[in-house]
Amino acid sequence: MLQEEKNAATPACGAVAPYTKADPSLAPGTRHAGFTVTDVLPLPELSGTAYVMRHDATGARAMWIAVDDNEKSFSIAFKTPPANSTGVFHILEHSVLCGSERFPVKEPFVNLLKTSMQTFLNALTFPDKTMYPVASTNAADLKNLVDVYLDAVLHPAIYRRPRIFEQEGWHLELQDADGKAAAPEDPDARLAYNGVVFNEMKGALSDPDEVLFEAVNQSLFPDTPYRFESGGDPRHIPELSYQEFIDTHARHYNLANSYTILYGNLDIEDMLAFVGSRFDAAADRGAGAPNPLPLQAPVRAPFRQVAMATAPENASVGLAYVIGTAADRERVLATDVLLDALAGSNEAPLKRAVLDADLGDDFTATLVDGELQPQVLFQLKGAKPGVAGRFRQLVEDTCARLAADGIDRTKLEASLAQGEFNLREGDWGSYADGVALSMQAMSSWLYDDARPVDYLRYEDQMAHMRAGLGNGYFERLLRELVCDSPHSCEVELVPAEEGAGAAEKDELLARQRAMTPEDLAAVAREVEALRREQEAPDSPEALATLPRLTTADIGPAPTDAPLQRMDAPLPCLYHDLPTHRIDYAYLYFDLGALDFADLPYVGVLTDLLGKLDTADHTASELDTLIEANLGNLDFFAETYGHDDDLAFADPKLVVAESALSENVAALATIAPEVWSRTSFADADRMLAILTQRRILLAQHFVNSGHSSAMAQLTGLYSKVSVATNAMGGVEYYLFLKDLLAHWDERKADLAARLERISHQVFCADNVHVSFTGPREDCERFWKAAGTLGLASAPDASATQRLAIPEPRPRNLFFSIPSNVCFVAEGMAPSALDRGTVGAWTVASRMLSFDYLWNEVRVKGGAYGTGFRRTTTGLQQYWSFRDPGVAGTLRRYEGAADWMANWSGTADELDGYVVSVVASHDAPAKSRSIARRQDGEFFSARPATWRDEVRAQELAVTADDVRALAPSMRQLAADHAVVVFGPRQKAAEAGLDFEVVDLMDPQPADVADAAPEPGE
Repeated sequence: MLQEEKNAATPACGAVAPYTKADPSLAPGTRHAGFTVTDVLPLPELSGTAYVMRHDATGARAMWIAVDDNEKSFSIAFKTPPANSTGVFHILEHSVLCGSERFPVKEPFVNLLKTSMQTFLNALTFPDKTMYPVASTNAADLKNLVDVYLDAVLHPAIYRRPRIFEQEGWHLELQDADGKAAAPEDPDARLAYNGVVFNEMKGALSDPDEVLFEAVNQSLFPDTPYRFESGGDPRHIPELSYQEFIDTHARHYNLANSYTILYGNLDIEDMLAFVGSRFDAAADRGAGAPNPLPLQAPVRAPFRQVAMATAPENASVGLAYVIGTAADRERVLATDVLLDALAGSNEAPLKRAVLDADLGDDFTATLVDGELQPQVLFQLKGAKPGVAGRFRQLVEDTCARLAADGIDRTKLEASLAQGEFNLREGDWGSYADGVALSMQAMSSWLYDDARPVDYLRYEDQMAHMRAGLGNGYFERLLRELVCDSPHSCEVELVPAEEGAGAAEKDELLARQRAMTPEDLAAVAREVEALRREQEAPDSPEALATLPRLTTADIGPAPTDAPLQRMDAPLPCLYHDLPTHRIDYAYLYFDLGALDFADLPYVGVLTDLLGKLDTADHTASELDTLIEANLGNLDFFAETYGHDDDLAFADPKLVVAESALSENVAALATIAPEVWSRTSFADADRMLAILTQRRILLAQHFVNSGHSSAMAQLTGLYSKVSVATNAMGGVEYYLFLKDLLAHWDERKADLAARLERISHQVFCADNVHVSFTGPREDCERFWKAAGTLGLASAPDASATQRLAIPEPRPRNLFFSIPSNVCFVAEGMAPSALDRGTVGAWTVASRMLSFDYLWNEVRVKGGAYGTGFRRTTTGLQQYWSFRDPGVAGTLRRYEGAADWMANWSGTADELDGYVVSVVASHDAPAKSRSIARRQDGEFFSARPATWRDEVRAQELAVTADDVRALAPSMRQLAADHAVVVFGPRQKAAEAGLDFEVVDLMDPQPADVADAAPEPGE
């Protein structure tokens, strides 16, 4: 939906247009459906007003962020500081969404995902709060979502269905040596832990950064809840009892401990009456007070080392400083600006000092806010042995020198400009605006009832910072934050041979030795009872309690302003979309003139451009120039294909830029300097940049292995992914590792190759320019740009010589230092596939949120799972943070039978269609719409393609989805499997894998990963 349409709705009843004017009927002291308005606060940054309220009967806090946005949202949050590391609040976040008093189905959360028009639906556990946000463009749908969520948090089924705790938290199982269910009398039977959160956190704490951060918090906050892992530490999750679980809910999920935020152009009187009626029905369980959240007195914690079973390259050192409290919004904002100026790029002074000292592979500076006591974390990644003391001394000495001698004013001005751009753009990624802003509001409101909107404001604070540039504002701040800090710590993470996995194995063995045969039999009986409960279908009566929309509630399709071809010196795609005085330019350079062997070097080129000296500027000067004039300047590679041809691939190098309207000329001048005048002579600087890139890719494989597994799986069939992976996937990572391992021998050839590829790629006859913004800005861009300094290709006869190798389906296992797996399986397009894109979109939602959710997540213990059928006909399954491989593959291969025998009601199918069409119609930022249209242009899709798919989705019948099953049956016989996980799992899966070690040899403890759940 276009932003201008999104913001064109009629003001809601009970509000004055525009929303910047306070509504006198909502003045402080007025009462509305049991809520009393306590304050009215202007929000100029949002062109809106905040109305702060209290629910009279319960004391619940509430706020309406009144803005002219049709994507409305609701959130209820509870203050939930943990008292231990059992992850009780994380388990509660999952568990309360597993049925409630008025909606007694097993998975109302999943039912809403399947059947509502939500544009955001999730629950989030933070270190000190738990939030339940939803969003929708449909007012009736929003009320449905609110109704289910409020019943879930206030009246959950956990009090009458204790096995929810076992499913989502933890339980014991008996397994044989292969990880399958074992009988109690089996001499090989062994105890194992299983549970959704348990397995999720085993995956989360496979990330060395997470382990380091947990240890930092233990050092910084030894007397407060922040010392605990709110998500749960797998070593402590089994300490949580069911009784403590429900007692914790009763004490914290209390309306007096709650914060409700409404957002958008709501009929506020109607919504308050609706929410108030649900609040009135809630009862205080009288369980006692919630956990306190005190301030930590300043500590200068002693140096600490933590051991972790991980690859040697993951050694790191963390140096942290508490910066104050959340009450000082300006200090938090200023710290963010300061960190960008000090360490936002390799050329920033603090980062450059650390890199030049050669203590490790990379250095980062992170602001950790959204907590009572925000902190700065400096991290040395790939740390060399014995450097921790030198690292702290270097950081503090460098900060002291900068505070005394002054920070480069041009750099500070550039960082301020960058910060203001990001705040004005307000791009929250996958989060609906109202959800993201609700999270922001909680950054102060949770700690002080008098500060509900501090983190929704920034203009006055930024102006004050800018005024302080000439009087040492940031130098004083740096001195206070680091040099004179009374509250800090240093922690070193040391790779070790053994870690938590060995301790868990010993604990389970001791537990089993202490059990009698009857105890073991009881474990088996309880698992059987849990499986029966998981497999039992919801009754028709229970399903009928869920509110739902029908296809009759779906409005007309939103219309985007069509892509236009503009007459310009170079081919121009123009998008006439509202952008709030921000212009976006994307330049797509064709790579057809290259050899396939050049593609990894394109990845290197995109990693380096914008970070090296040019003929006109040093790398440091260039970094400042970009930040001062542009919102962003990025270089990356991507590949386009055709829906009907897996063999077609059109790889491109993309230059992405944005700038405020007044800086549009900078879009036309800075990027050309970078691509045409960059020097590749500084081998040391290039080595540092590429080493950092290798680290980021390795972290991605561990944290988001499912996306990498799907990319590799697609590359076994599609030339699009073969090309993409060569420039940025696993193949590129392996290329990069080899390049770095032989740097001295290859660096001269690398520079020559990059020069040659730049000359071949950046040419006038193989570029399309995409511009999004007002037409007058586009005209000013072209006036400044001309031909962007581009000449014709040096060898026109070589423009289409790229030959991409034929994909080769096979089974691949990528060994990573992790305790969980990411499992993908798929197959080539089937000759039996007669389904439309729309039919497959509906079927994908059915499989993902019904069959796979129940089989792979609920029974199998994986944290996430899903199915997709690409527009090229590839059917693909994936899992996320999965304890097993073999059982998951068996479940994937049972999907065809489930689909063939699907016997849901017409209402159920109607719900799937509603949710699919709502996703199709979901609001998008103008930048995203433009990128989508560019992609459709390069993929040769007709202008009507999205409308055609939407019509197919609306027309889907039960017979249509059942008819897809025959094509799915080929999976077991004609498939490819890609797994990212610990090496041991390759042998357990029983498949002939090609095994690739992505990182250095792993400690034995990492390979001894989570056991396969019994079936």
